Amino acid sequence: MRTHLALVTAEPTAADLAAIDAEWPLIAAELDLLDAEIAMLYAEDHGGPSPLDWRRLRRAEARVIRAATETTARTDPRRAA
Repeated sequence: MRTHLALVTAEPTAADLAAIDAEWPLIAAELDLLDAEIAMLYAEDHGGPSPLDWRRLRRAEARVIRAATETTARTDPRRAA
């Protein structure tokens, strides 16, 4: 099944850019986690992950959790305290 995508000609609005900016810490943390996961996959071909690889993965996972929590607290009015 083929779907046709509509051509987007409009530029992002200021609200769109503000939303991306507000979520950027979470996006960056998720990219770091992806990099750590890729490194773990490549390490399998070279004798397995090192303790440093495991540490990098754990830190990246923790950073995603912190960023998600902070993003939710900033954007969800019910969680404002």
